[in-house]
Amino acid sequence: MEVQKELVKADDEEKILHMAEKHQGMITSTQVTEAGIPRRCLTSMVRSGLLVRVERGLYTLPETWEDELYILQWRFSRGIFSHETALYLHAMTDRTPSRYTMTFPFGYNPGNVLKRGVVAKVANEETYPLGIMTLASPSGNSLKVYDIERTLCDMIRTRHKADIQVVNQAMRMYATSREKDIGRLMDYAQRLRVKPKILTYMEILL
Repeated sequence: MEVQKELVKADDEEKILHMAEKHQGMITSTQVTEAGIPRRCLTSMVRSGLLVRVERGLYTLPETWEDELYILQWRFSRGIFSHETALYLHAMTDRTPSRYTMTFPFGYNPGNVLKRGVVAKVANEETYPLGIMTLASPSGNSLKVYDIERTLCDMIRTRHKADIQVVNQAMRMYATSREKDIGRLMDYAQRLRVKPKILTYMEILL
């Protein structure tokens, strides 16, 4: 009986390791449960050094480089990467953010977000979902990010106080991009109340 239990445990561990390898070296307790594997296997694997616990419910293989962006998204699932962080993920700036920025819906308590050193922005019910898309992190994990049109609008909003050089570089890159969508940009600009500023940039650059 004990031998059978050990075989089952070893089989479950192999499944978990295989799942982690398929997800850039990361595995969640939810994924393990959905696979029909007892969560206690995760605890056992951490004790034996087969996995590293990086957050509650999130584990990595020991050799995996920790994907801070993905970990932040896991920890704060309602946050959308925005502003300078979104520009970085869209490859529209050559500056790596010193602090990551995430936008949350109105009413969200950002206390724990701020403790992690993240810049927390707030959007109302109408504008929070505007332009959400997925992009790969530098480590290859899927992240929720605002699209480039939404990001450009956010960058020039008065309350944000963005570096004008960063904004100008991003606007120039956008204007020459084959993937730009001026109609979408103007729609977002109208909804986010920055249309005059966006028009000024586009009139100069296009």
